[in-house]
Amino acid sequence: MMTRAKTQAETLSKRLGGWLSGHALLPGLAVMALSSSTLYAASEGVSASGLIAIGAALAIGLATFGAASAQGKTASSAMEGIARNPTAKDQMFMPFIISLALMEFHALLGFVISFYWTFFK
Repeated sequence: MMTRAKTQAETLSKRLGGWLSGHALLPGLAVMALSSSTLYAASEGVSASGLIAIGAALAIGLATFGAASAQGKTASSAMEGIARNPTAKDQMFMPFIISLALMEFHALLGFVISFYWTFFK
């Protein structure tokens, strides 16, 4: 007989697996695939611009993955807290929104840094 915690863990891993592959990893992989042609465009093989493009793609992918994971954890914790104490909803709302905005800034900062690396270095 499966315990409740094990069942919840399996359900969460199934949900996160599909969610992460569709929302967090695909943008990074798409940028990496598009920028990989830059790596082999140079006649000598590996070029500095190609390595910068791969680094930029990894920066976007990791920033997106980190922000999406943190936003999911924050939303989960907020919903759990509201479910336990519905009267605390108003007190939890503003810190929740501020934390989501800071996490989104993290992802945008990764994009800005990778954009800078790609075009201005």
